[in-house]
Amino acid sequence: MRILVIEDDDKIASFVVNGLKQSGFAVDRAKDGEQALDFGLSISYDAAVLDLMLPGLNGLAVLRQLREKKVSLPVLILSARAGVDDRVLGLQTGGDDYLTKPFAFSELLARLQALIRRALHSAEPSHLSVGDLKLDLFKREVVRGGQKIELQSREFALLELFLRHAGRPVTKTMILEHVWDFSFDPQTNVVDVLVHRLRSKVDRGFSEKLIHTIRGVGYVIRPA
Repeated sequence: MRILVIEDDDKIASFVVNGLKQSGFAVDRAKDGEQALDFGLSISYDAAVLDLMLPGLNGLAVLRQLREKKVSLPVLILSARAGVDDRVLGLQTGGDDYLTKPFAFSELLARLQALIRRALHSAEPSHLSVGDLKLDLFKREVVRGGQKIELQSREFALLELFLRHAGRPVTKTMILEHVWDFSFDPQTNVVDVLVHRLRSKVDRGFSEKLIHTIRGVGYVIRPA
């Protein structure tokens, strides 16, 4: 899943971006309002973290223009403005949640996950599965046939993408967009290498293979 972090403070942005990447998200960062609006209108994100006090175009103006353009991505406002009036204004302008600074990353992550679940019309904490393979989104655990599988963050993100599209083709472009961030300069075989690593962990030792290649299209996860 892909998150847009809109924050001009380098220290806070680094803290949030690194934390989200370690949690398996692909993350883009915008440093000002104009860049945030450009990203938000041209790239599909699963959620955004938005600071209000931005240089140039402020956060409320960014949010207002995104909503006017019918961009419906979930937005978590992250601001030092802690007053009731500030929170009300942020939510009335189109924010989906409001978290004040200073903050705990664990709370920010939990709020983002809740926003994404609501946007996907999901119920309580998601467990994605196909066949005997199960993925716990909150515990970030993967189990197949009762055996726990250890995955690196990008492998977990790729498996989550596959499972959210179980039975449907996932193209290499989709993988690049959702597993790597905007600034990533892809090598020619980077997707194939990642899929190979994931397949070796998910399918090795099992008679039924779940990850399949669709020539000329991409990949699909489904029982054989």
